[in-house]
Amino acid sequence: MSADNRLGAFLRARRELVKPEDFGLPGGGQRRVAGLRREELALLAGVSADYYVRLEQGRDRHPSEQVVAALARVLSLDEAGTAHLRELARPAPARPRGPRRPERVAPGLLRLMDAWSHTPALVLGRHMDVLAANPLAAAVNECSVPGVNQVRMVFLDPRAREVYPNWRRIAEETVASLRATAGTDLDDPRLTELVGELSLKSEDFRQLWARHDVRAKTSGIKEFHNEAVGDLTLSYESFAVNGAPGQLLIAYHAESGSPSERSLALLGSLVAGTAGAGSRDTETSAQPGT
Repeated sequence: MSADNRLGAFLRARRELVKPEDFGLPGGGQRRVAGLRREELALLAGVSADYYVRLEQGRDRHPSEQVVAALARVLSLDEAGTAHLRELARPAPARPRGPRRPERVAPGLLRLMDAWSHTPALVLGRHMDVLAANPLAAAVNECSVPGVNQVRMVFLDPRAREVYPNWRRIAEETVASLRATAGTDLDDPRLTELVGELSLKSEDFRQLWARHDVRAKTSGIKEFHNEAVGDLTLSYESFAVNGAPGQLLIAYHAESGSPSERSLALLGSLVAGTAGAGSRDTETSAQPGT
């Protein structure tokens, strides 16, 4: 998590993931290093090997936009990965850190989520803490209860492997989303604490974090196993919350006429009469609930 040479760390990690065969180069047991060699990547990107070595070693940290585009192409970076590479090459000036304020969800947003009796919805904070969830979201997924940190839950709680039938994909997406949210601000004390804890306690997390995957949580499909109604396949859409940097509203829905739609409706009827129904929310400080 050192502030030194983040660009080099990213380039090195992504270079090791490139398959030489994709560029007509011999791979497999004929190579002593994973992925592309430095000189191979430099050649494919159209830069000198010496210049690329300087980038990885941190002796040159500000490649031009043309070089960034060429590196992104060879490294097969998507839009989010390319944007992250660009941020690393042109880091914003560090801002002084003031006292950390607890993350809270606006009352109006809580009321809106409460009104969505047929739509599971939750709000995630900067470090993927569940800040609020309406009753249906909490019923669908026990990882979506306010006070839970979803990254910690996915990697450290054995229940996550039961909730998520495709646990490996969820784990990859979770780590990539955490990196996307963090951006280049890897000195954030809470992030440092979270990554340090998970790196010590989970080999799966440590390996995925080392890949430097960056992928924002925008939309997609998730599968859940629910003890009450069985398996659910739900689509989701996410929205940045205006006026609350880092907060993300996520809403789920089932395909019309599908078994999951019927199961979701059944689950909704089971929680409809729950006493005290309404979106629960929590303050999140340096130590969230687990």
